[in-house]
Amino acid sequence: MTFFWSSWITILSFGCWLFILGVLLMVLKFKPEVEEDGTTGHEYDGIREYDKPLPKWWLVIFFGSIVWGIAYWIFFPAMFPKHWDGISTVQVDGETVPWTSHNELNSDLEKNNKVFTDNFEKSILAQAGASGATKTLASLSGMQATLRRSETPPADLQTKIDEATAELAPYVEKLAENPNALKVGSRLFLQNCSVCHGSNAKGATGYPNLTDNDWLYGGEADHILATLHKGRVGGMPAWRDQIGEDGVRAASEYVLSLSSSKGSKSNGELDKTLVTQGAAIFDQNCALCHGKDGKGMTSAGAPNLTDNVWLYGGEREVVRDTLRYGRAGVMPQWESKLGNERIMLLAAYVYSLSDRNTAAMKAPVATAVKTAQAPAQ
Repeated sequence: MTFFWSSWITILSFGCWLFILGVLLMVLKFKPEVEEDGTTGHEYDGIREYDKPLPKWWLVIFFGSIVWGIAYWIFFPAMFPKHWDGISTVQVDGETVPWTSHNELNSDLEKNNKVFTDNFEKSILAQAGASGATKTLASLSGMQATLRRSETPPADLQTKIDEATAELAPYVEKLAENPNALKVGSRLFLQNCSVCHGSNAKGATGYPNLTDNDWLYGGEADHILATLHKGRVGGMPAWRDQIGEDGVRAASEYVLSLSSSKGSKSNGELDKTLVTQGAAIFDQNCALCHGKDGKGMTSAGAPNLTDNVWLYGGEREVVRDTLRYGRAGVMPQWESKLGNERIMLLAAYVYSLSDRNTAAMKAPVATAVKTAQAPAQ
């Protein structure tokens, strides 16, 4: 709010208060002439008017509300908010700060989160045999607070935060075997993740299935933690301008030839001439991310093209559209929204969903998804 509007509202408030107070005092001081029977002489429809004092209980409430209003102006930034913070304070992030509705919300969230984290440490970590995570969580929380507060944080601080996050991976695996942890994790998933991945976590077109064993950025506990903490931004560039429509058709045919079942049955027989032409285009333009064998790279978030798992669909025209126009996907970061403890529970739940018995889990480079670089699981 600008100084003009804050000043205008303050002056208007004071003016209304003074006007009402003045009218009341004037009424209290005014003493009309009364007749012998105590009436003022006014009569209407047989009813005569008396001059009686205002009820004391009403006066107490009225003046009390004025006192309360003055106290409110003193305690809270009601007068000239840009220049008066009030004397009321709250605790936010370990510091005493002036009261604002925003600071009060953050303070209440911290109090509620303290209750949750205490219960998490005593009831969930302890039961799962993962109490060792407590020290790492405390260290991680401290470094994150330093990063938020500092205008020029140490150059290696983010690296240390990432390392501390990765240290939680073994404890996430333990939580994935604990029924209570999974119960809380499932609730967190339904509240925050199901809108994209579905309540059954099987995803949808453009949103990864979390119950299989195909991962863009890796499906181990440390990979899932990193994805949830920082999010992912995937991008498959558009190739129509670089390789032309003929190149798009040829490269798509080659990509379909790599799939374990040659894509959808609706694709029919592959054009061998286009497959040969597409192989050269793939080696020149696509192998950098997807690898010469088409198995992708988790470090780049490039999907495995040799399985039959597709994020946007494996039909011929869908694959062509991916090459023509590209794909873009964003997995939001949850670090600032959920906090470290809830992310651990959510990561444990997602980790427990994956089919970890498939041979694909043994691939050292890329067990990924579908036709494009897209949001990580």
